Amino acid sequence: MSIHPRTTDRGRVYDVRYRGPGGQNFSRTFLTKRAALEFEAQQRTAKNRGTWIDPRGSKITVRDLGQEWLDSNPAKRDSTWARDESALRIHVYLDLGDRTIGSLTPVDIRRLVAKWSESLAPRSVRRIYGALRAALNYAVEVDRLARTPCRGIHLPAVEPVKVTVPSPVELIELADTIDPDYSAMIWLGAVLGLRWGEVAGLRVGNVDLLRKTVTIAEQVTRGRGGAGDIGPPKSAAARRTISIPSELADELSTHMKVLELTGADPEELLFPNKEGKPLDYSNWRRRVWEPAVKAAGLDGLNFHDLRRTNATAMVAEGVDVKTAQARLGHSDPRLTLAIYAQATTEGDRSAAEKLGARLMGSANNDPASSKSSST
Repeated sequence: MSIHPRTTDRGRVYDVRYRGPGGQNFSRTFLTKRAALEFEAQQRTAKNRGTWIDPRGSKITVRDLGQEWLDSNPAKRDSTWARDESALRIHVYLDLGDRTIGSLTPVDIRRLVAKWSESLAPRSVRRIYGALRAALNYAVEVDRLARTPCRGIHLPAVEPVKVTVPSPVELIELADTIDPDYSAMIWLGAVLGLRWGEVAGLRVGNVDLLRKTVTIAEQVTRGRGGAGDIGPPKSAAARRTISIPSELADELSTHMKVLELTGADPEELLFPNKEGKPLDYSNWRRRVWEPAVKAAGLDGLNFHDLRRTNATAMVAEGVDVKTAQARLGHSDPRLTLAIYAQATTEGDRSAAEKLGARLMGSANNDPASSKSSST
């Protein structure tokens, strides 16, 4: 490694020539000897510590890095790949796509986050930033960057989601209002707590009416092309067999009779689209779900609210956490309680009456106790 001064039309400059650990020759020019000496010292230290980064690696654009990162994990689920690709393509590449990753600074990232925050919900900002941060962390892992520019970034606070828990009467109204081909989906969501993708992925062979069980072995996810695709459940815990009540068994039996499905058709979907293929969530939501919730006077209700309704009902009925966790397909029991189990008005009132009776009832009914309390 050496410094070579030379004279140009703009005056004297200093070239720092050095060789990388792999034997490649590099050169960088500085306007002052002091800057050249500082750079030379930094390179020597990095090489001695084993932290030296090939400067050519940081010349890749953000767009090319994003694609490299997306393709680097073959185990990534198609739905996750599609979500991350969409976040980068729509929101990140617009501003940073042609920038080299080595040129990015924390200021650039902060400005971009601030721009997103002006028009997007906090959860969306966090999801998009998460994809960008993961891509740049990947650049550090493969020695394209020494440090990520995603440092000290302040993200918008996320407000708690308003949870809607429909009553039994409202569930009946919704099931009666929705397209009859999909009425049973309401009860699978509310009574079993299935995710929409799990319901849409059910096949005839997953339903055992004799033993009264439903097995979740597949789910519909968003594929890389954006269309619905059948794939495995999101986790090992999500692959499960759940007991179903007699009422739901009767509902599913009627549904299969209408579709002329029997045990001889184990691979047939219970809820196909008009072409017999897996449902597309966006299309189903727009064409089937939204008109039904509006007609039932439940504007704003999401299918996932049926899952929350199920979790809340299990808590209210005293179902133990381990059983609730298994039925919902959660890998962590804290998720069962913290995210889905919402306190009900009835439960709160019952708790108040029980506490009053236990802690104040004896004081109100026992004269001796009252006298003792007043002295």
